[in-house]
Amino acid sequence: MSPKELSYIEDALSHESFLKSQCSDAVRNLQDPELKSCVEEIQQKHQQIFNEFYNLI
Repeated sequence: MSPKELSYIEDALSHESFLKSQCSDAVRNLQDPELKSCVEEIQQKHQQIFNEFYNLI
């Protein structure tokens, strides 16, 4: 893997981590159970994507 490709993966990991964190914050503040469930699913998806990028390195 080239240094540039590694840099792209590091950026993607950072973005996915940030998005997962934002979802986590939203879940803590949401009152509507249906909306909360939806955001939890999105959070899990970002964790899955993070793991897939992490496994590339």
